[in-house]
Amino acid sequence: MVLKDAEKTAIGSICFLAGPLTLLENALVLSVITATATLRQRPSYLFIGSLALADVFASCFFTTSFLDFHLFRRSDGPTAYLFKLGGVTMAFTSSVGSLLLTALDRYLCIHQASTYKVVLTRRRALLSLLILWSATIFISFLPLMGWRCSTGLSPPCSRLFPYINQAYQACWISFIFVILALILVAYTLILWKAHRHESSMNSLQGAAGSGQARMRMDIRLARTFGLILLILVGSWLPALSFMLADVSVFLTHTQQRAFAFCSTLCLLNSAVNPLLYALRCRELRVALLQLLQVVCARCGKSADFTPRQPSGEETNCSDFCEDKMTRTTQLYSVSGMVDRQQLHRK
Repeated sequence: MVLKDAEKTAIGSICFLAGPLTLLENALVLSVITATATLRQRPSYLFIGSLALADVFASCFFTTSFLDFHLFRRSDGPTAYLFKLGGVTMAFTSSVGSLLLTALDRYLCIHQASTYKVVLTRRRALLSLLILWSATIFISFLPLMGWRCSTGLSPPCSRLFPYINQAYQACWISFIFVILALILVAYTLILWKAHRHESSMNSLQGAAGSGQARMRMDIRLARTFGLILLILVGSWLPALSFMLADVSVFLTHTQQRAFAFCSTLCLLNSAVNPLLYALRCRELRVALLQLLQVVCARCGKSADFTPRQPSGEETNCSDFCEDKMTRTTQLYSVSGMVDRQQLHRK
């Protein structure tokens, strides 16, 4: 794929800035989770750790492969090229899959609050991660294992990816679209359940002030999930649209150059993921500050990293489920009181 000099400069700048930043952010999150025993025991942070690991791979595989192919124009053989592309595919597929597991974790947290810790144990979380990564590695390296196109960039090969069969490309795109759709459904059900739960609490308790506060919490939850979905769809939809068009129509050189820019949005999404999913969690921030204190103490420097109070827009990943279980218990107790009063009147 031939890029103009200005386009090479722009894409090179994006990769050289976003690549190391993505690597440092996700490596930091992964290090904090690995070094903190309490976080390693929680399924939510295992999924966040899987997301960080996938984004670390994305920053390495995508940046090097993308720069080699588009800027340095290094011509690899079919095996070497498909191995690099398989690494990129594995990283991004695992990233989206980890986002799905995170969404399902939050879905179980709010839909089965009373039995959440029984349903989603650490062993089951690890098993789901093992299945995710095994399936991702198998799917990503199918072209290297034989499902390839021997005609380079000529039909039925993809015009965007040499040696990639269009049938394989169509299957992978469909797989990613299914994952994105499941994430959207999970967050929609979470918001619906949260709104229904808050309405029940307000109607039973009849507390106007606290009811308004809870409605504000629902609005903040909707804003957070809306931002997550907007960034996710905005990062992936342009590149997936070009890849889907490549299966059905003949892409021009201009459209191929546009795809090169759109694909960098996937890397930017990996750079944003730690800010959306990890650093918004108060427990992880506290663990990070404690780790920094230990490092500063070993270096002979004194530093005071006092965690500030979380604002209303921030997420406490562990207290979310605890708060939901507590308020569900309150709902059952209030409902029971109402039923007893009605029976007493009869």
